[in-house]
Amino acid sequence: MVASSIASSIAGKAQTLPTQTSNRVAPGLEANRAGRALRVSVTDGAAFQQWLARQQPRATATAELRHAGLWQVRGVTPAELAKCPWVSFVEVADRRAQPERQLNGADFAANKVTTVHARYPALAGQGLTVSVKESPLDINDIDFKGRLVNPDPLAQLLNSHATTMATLIAGGGNSAVTGKGAAWQARIAQSSYDNLLPDDNATLASQGVSVQNHSYGVSVENFYGLEARAYDQQVRQRPELLHVFSAGNSGNQPAAAGSYAGLAGVANLTGQFKNSKNTLSVGATDALGQVVPLSSRGPAADGRIKPELVAYGDGGTSDAAALVSGISLLVQQAYRDQQGKLPAANLVKAALLNTADDTGRPHVDFVAGYGQADALGAVQTILERRFAEGSATQSQEQVFTITVPAGTHRLKATLVWNDPEAAANAPATLINDLDLTLTRPTTGQSWLPWTLSSFAHLDSLALPARRRANHRDNAEQITLDLPAAGTYELRVRGFSVAQGPQAFSVAYEFESGLTWVHPTRARNLRAAESALLRWQWAGPATAARLEYRPVGQTAWTILAPSVNLAQQTFRWTAPEVTQPAQLRLLTGTGTVESDTFFVARPLALQVGYNCPDETLLTWARVPGATRYQVYQLGATHLQPFRLLADTALLLTAAEAATRHFAVAPVVQGRVGERGSTLDVTQAAYGCYVRSFLPRQLVTDTVRLDLTLGTTYRLQSVVLERRLADGSFQAVQTISPVRSTSLVLTDPSAVAGRAQYRVRLVLTTGRVLYSAVEEVFFVPSAADVLVYPVPVVAGEPLNLVGPRDQALHIRIFDLTGRLLLERTTDGGAIQSQDTHTLKNGTYLLRISVTGGREVTRRIVVL
Repeated sequence: MVASSIASSIAGKAQTLPTQTSNRVAPGLEANRAGRALRVSVTDGAAFQQWLARQQPRATATAELRHAGLWQVRGVTPAELAKCPWVSFVEVADRRAQPERQLNGADFAANKVTTVHARYPALAGQGLTVSVKESPLDINDIDFKGRLVNPDPLAQLLNSHATTMATLIAGGGNSAVTGKGAAWQARIAQSSYDNLLPDDNATLASQGVSVQNHSYGVSVENFYGLEARAYDQQVRQRPELLHVFSAGNSGNQPAAAGSYAGLAGVANLTGQFKNSKNTLSVGATDALGQVVPLSSRGPAADGRIKPELVAYGDGGTSDAAALVSGISLLVQQAYRDQQGKLPAANLVKAALLNTADDTGRPHVDFVAGYGQADALGAVQTILERRFAEGSATQSQEQVFTITVPAGTHRLKATLVWNDPEAAANAPATLINDLDLTLTRPTTGQSWLPWTLSSFAHLDSLALPARRRANHRDNAEQITLDLPAAGTYELRVRGFSVAQGPQAFSVAYEFESGLTWVHPTRARNLRAAESALLRWQWAGPATAARLEYRPVGQTAWTILAPSVNLAQQTFRWTAPEVTQPAQLRLLTGTGTVESDTFFVARPLALQVGYNCPDETLLTWARVPGATRYQVYQLGATHLQPFRLLADTALLLTAAEAATRHFAVAPVVQGRVGERGSTLDVTQAAYGCYVRSFLPRQLVTDTVRLDLTLGTTYRLQSVVLERRLADGSFQAVQTISPVRSTSLVLTDPSAVAGRAQYRVRLVLTTGRVLYSAVEEVFFVPSAADVLVYPVPVVAGEPLNLVGPRDQALHIRIFDLTGRLLLERTTDGGAIQSQDTHTLKNGTYLLRISVTGGREVTRRIVVL
């Protein structure tokens, strides 16, 4: 009903549009040529087609099948289209989306995702689906096994970007611990970013998609266009659907055409769709929480706060957006498990914005938005029911009472609503304006939200936020430092509700105290590797002593006598050990201990051999480990397979056929970090023999290098040379076999071409053979081998001479007439063409630099 009323309103104005048409053309597009595909919003499709046929007969127009009222047009300029009375807006349609990622790496501790995994292991995205909109991902990646909604085996992989994004969001951790995403049990759907408009509602609903990730961008665009409008409209139609966009990696570029045109380093989001109101745009920070220079900035075209959030993104804003998409799934699951249904997107946004850690300038700003995403805080907001939902109409006010506990460092509350879509290129896009106010009834005090100046000047945009009414954003936030304990009221009032009632959500929290963030039982420390220890502190500047202790010991080791809790990080290199341990921070008022975590290097699994009937897995013994947990990949995730005290495991052929295995040590009854997962069926592992190769193909001393996977059950290794009758003769025997790397030699090598193999004799009596390898033995520096003799006319005649020596070749017939002469390029094996030689006998004379001339008789058949 709302959508139809908007359409009616637009249609009513279409007949009386003023002659000025620039407001109906996307900023910067007025002078565009007629060659590009244009997207046009029309109020009457039939009338538009008739007008186009009369006024622009060479133009072509195609209706957007999934988006009523939108057309793609070619062969006409934007200015000409804007003259049509049934055209409400014109923008470019054929922009090419690009992944917004530059580097590699991830640290889920920075945004407290691993802390959620440790405290709430039941929250992993079960039963939810995320859609990754961009190029195809790798459907064979084992981190997605059994959880891809719409895999396309024929899709062409263009790059690894989509695979990386899906891994950050919902990777199963099957390949390695680092392959575990934020919502690691969620389903994954795929969508193409070739169409920048929203995907079809019915398709998203059928796939169960509740979060869609958009880690891509186009050029810098600073206007509220048809795509932005369509995304806002879709969220109004599907209130539980949350779209998460990367802000872009263009933070050093000037604003594009529009309200902030030419201003340096502001309003540079990479795509007008990121100007939408009911979505999230996410910037990137470094590991210490500082916004990186290339992260795109706001404001949106009408002065709204963009990006709303930032998150750690080693690869830029693509990674940051993917991380927030994963966190959003965890928030949705926390609500669904509690309420039995999915939350509205505005509640998820409220929880995310309200719990974000302030970074950069105090309170909100156009660089970091509401701050650094905090997965733990957002999830706990839902689990602890620190939110309220309601609706408002014009001048109506709803009041929510909260009780602030004693010792609260900061009270924070955030209001968010899904606002109706605005007209394309509207100078102000807010349709329904709600106001949030915090009051304390006992004193009559009240506090307004933090609001920014949107005036188009760099000094104005950099001004700190002030407490005042906000009539631009559909999100408002109030904070109060050191609030007195007692009762407060959050008041939500419909200031201007043109299309009501307007649903909204409010989230609030009471920041206080000290909490360990990393390491946790869900994420360990690597032995002898530098890492950032992390904690969360809400309080005044305070010093603390940082200490470390292996589990089972009473003494604590001081790592730092005084750390500033407000810094919330400390870089430390863990010792070269394998052991469970703890950290603690000691302040003047108490002690806070971390989870018990492991210090270790990941335990690497090795494949000793992969034979047709059995496969041997081995791994190094870990000091202090009493047992080892072997994992096997199940339908979707790794599962415990076998627990044993040995460092080797024999798999039957049926067990090995499941392919993927990993192992972890068990120390003091605790399972440590497992290593990377191996596909034990890879051909490279072989049946005992990893490789068997001649050291040099042409040689004066026959040496062959043998690499074995294991010496388990191996009684002897025998080097054999093929005889003229096809049988093999032993030329060297090694027993016992003490190494997996052997150099085998033939002390009685025969000049010419020879073939070798290795015979392996096992203690069980079984005999195995390697592949056959070829060697050309040239015992003298002047010797030359020629084969095959006789040679069939037209087939190549091969000549083998000393290494790195050029050969001068002459061919004579039996009358002494020279038929051919050439000098080779110095390769060890040369081929001589015989197409010009007739059947018969010839003399082949070969000269080696610095050596004698060799004559060979050859027969051509």
